[in-house]
Amino acid sequence: MIEADGSGADERLRRIEAVTDSALSGLDVDGLIDELLGRVRQLLSADTAAILMLDEHAQQLVISATKGIEEEVRQGYRIPLDHGLAGRVAQQRQPVMSEQVDPAEVPTPVLRDKGVRSMLGVPMLAGSDLVGVLHVGTLSPRRFTPDDVSLLRLVADRVSLASQARVGNIDRTAALALQRSLLPTRLPEVAGVDIAARYVPGHHTGIGGDWYDVFLLPSKWLGIVIGDVSGHGLRAAVVMGRLRSALRAYALECNDPADALTRLDQKIQHFEAGNLATVLYAMVSPTRDEIHISLAGHLPPMLAEPGGTVHPLNLPVDLPLGIGRPRPRCTTVVNFPQDATMVCYTDGLIERRNELIDVGFDRLRAAISPGTAEAVCATIMTRLGIEQPADDVALLALRHHSNVEQPTSATANGPARR
Repeated sequence: MIEADGSGADERLRRIEAVTDSALSGLDVDGLIDELLGRVRQLLSADTAAILMLDEHAQQLVISATKGIEEEVRQGYRIPLDHGLAGRVAQQRQPVMSEQVDPAEVPTPVLRDKGVRSMLGVPMLAGSDLVGVLHVGTLSPRRFTPDDVSLLRLVADRVSLASQARVGNIDRTAALALQRSLLPTRLPEVAGVDIAARYVPGHHTGIGGDWYDVFLLPSKWLGIVIGDVSGHGLRAAVVMGRLRSALRAYALECNDPADALTRLDQKIQHFEAGNLATVLYAMVSPTRDEIHISLAGHLPPMLAEPGGTVHPLNLPVDLPLGIGRPRPRCTTVVNFPQDATMVCYTDGLIERRNELIDVGFDRLRAAISPGTAEAVCATIMTRLGIEQPADDVALLALRHHSNVEQPTSATANGPARR
């Protein structure tokens, strides 16, 4: 057997200094990982070194960087978490070494063909969360020492930090792209109504699961949506994007908001299991004097009457989407007088820690004053003091004014009253 060199204190210090060298901090993430793999391969006299990142959704390890087996990256190998030495490291979240590795334990055909005989793997962790696995291998039998394990763990920790920083940057970039693509950059100009909106993320990435949407349907009915997907950040934003697109599709097929939300609920339960969402979907008539509304667990909108009275609409609230208990949903028809303003919002606008939600309702009611939809939104945001909320905030104001074309009989038909 070949024993690992470096049993003395001076050698251990030299090895530690080699992988903690502050000069490495000047490298970008890919350069840092490449240099660390090269150094650890040399320090441990290993023939191969590889980093496998966890694909949490697929529950697989993906080979992302190697030294000595570069073809593994090119061939895009993915390793199930229950397979081989790397899988055992991931499952146990502890170092695993094999002095005489069984060919079945070797993660990939490339390593088996190369003739790897001994392997050592350690988990890459971020707190208690698994990030990936770092392993080295030798072509001749090798007994790895506790010092070897400590050194490899040190490298794994440094790679984990660098990888997490890169993932964070990717998440923020993706979140920004989602925000720009999913939230309307310009609200449609629609005869008979004046529309304005606000969105303030409650997460550092700049986007979350709240959204608003406004679209004119071929029938000349106007679709109004405001919703809140459970969770925060990029994951909630991705789910939100899928729900937004699905609801738009259902809106083209359904002339009743309750029907569209029923279909969206089925979609969530089948394709988005485990996610919850509250949604308000309303359809404003072509004459703009009537609104058909269905609430899926969402807070009722406020209506500012022409005379200055502000009150929440008295609407039945059905179960949120994704609960998994299908029940009939209902649509309520309400009058929308000229010069009235409907204000839709998500709970981040009114909820505060250690405060009854009724206090938030009263605060919002007091903040709504007559004016254009843009003025209404600006006043609400100012009076409620929204700067960096603990939760996402979406706000949508819709004011009815007199500039509306009279619909023809072909477009006047809309949702049936319930």
